[in-house]
Amino acid sequence: MTARTLPYPLFDADNHLYETKDALTRYLPKRYQGIIQYVEVDGRTKIAIRGQISQYIPNPTFEVVARPGAMEDYFKNGNPEGKSRREIFGKPMKAIDAFREPGPRLALMDELKVERSLMFPTLASLVEERLRDDPEAIHAIVHALNQWMHEEWSFNYKDRIFAVPVITLPIVDEAIKELEWVVERGAKAVLIRPAPVPGFRGPRSFAVPEFDPFWKRVVELGVAVTMHTSDSGYARYTQEWDGSNAEMLPFVTNTFSMVNEWRPVEDALASLLCHGALQRHPELKVAIIESGAAWLGPLMQRLADTFKKAPEGFGMQDPIETIKRQVFLSPFYEEGVNDLIDLIGVDQVLFGSDYPHPEGLSQPTTFAEGLGHLPVEDQAKIMGGNLARLLSV
Repeated sequence: MTARTLPYPLFDADNHLYETKDALTRYLPKRYQGIIQYVEVDGRTKIAIRGQISQYIPNPTFEVVARPGAMEDYFKNGNPEGKSRREIFGKPMKAIDAFREPGPRLALMDELKVERSLMFPTLASLVEERLRDDPEAIHAIVHALNQWMHEEWSFNYKDRIFAVPVITLPIVDEAIKELEWVVERGAKAVLIRPAPVPGFRGPRSFAVPEFDPFWKRVVELGVAVTMHTSDSGYARYTQEWDGSNAEMLPFVTNTFSMVNEWRPVEDALASLLCHGALQRHPELKVAIIESGAAWLGPLMQRLADTFKKAPEGFGMQDPIETIKRQVFLSPFYEEGVNDLIDLIGVDQVLFGSDYPHPEGLSQPTTFAEGLGHLPVEDQAKIMGGNLARLLSV
């Protein structure tokens, strides 16, 4: 399908790269040699974290991947025939250079009529949860991944591809050090997992005052914070209901997990407000990516009711107004944008295609088809203008 030519430039808030096998290990210090391994299991390559084989990403080499947008019909129309994920994915494809290198990706973006994009890693989401008892190792692996990403993609490729480095938070001073390292090398946004932060004394929210020096530095450096769907560790809770002990498996049907799918990002935003980070840092901007928006309305209703009863718990600052001022969201294509605009205003809505993941759009410009009822200037904001303003590019 030929990409549509639109009367405004597209800045996609949700693109992905596929890492090479050495992305997590090329720059890993020798003391951590062997903590990340690729192993053969029944003729298939799997990734092992500290000797534990993970099924979280079925093919971590990304040599063969599901086709972009393979699940579009599934998300739009459901699954009335009860097909398996493999059946829904259909015939896979060999990963092309554009999924792994910035030069070919730029050429593909031209074909897709995408002017600029945020480029998220794919492997990063499995590290923090599986090493939550070893904060120092998490920091080391995340830095190694960021070094690889900077070498292979840069954090600003020709002012069009903005790769998003990961910031892990267990040790605040190390997080600040990593933040400064990536910003010095051109990062416009950073990626933080929507989950409690592991630590030497157990987990805690990133919104408690312990992390204020980090958030203060984020504001000083003018960098945007993104939160993207990840393994947030909530499988531990569903396991107790399921009576199992399996890791998060995003491509295996589990209806109980699906019902609670957006609890991690919902809790992350609630924590930013209830633990006060957004109020203490009013210039902090957070973009929530690839998490849809259907969960936001019910959360805002609960926040409004709680504020009515306990405004002192929010520093006497209305959490709804804080969201409208400091939070950006990228809705799913099939959700439309009307409800989200009503909740937070058109200036806070972002377009994201999740390209080239199977859960996303095969053609990013398709997103604009749901905006025809809006003024062109509002369409332009959603399809790129808001993100450009957020990143100051």
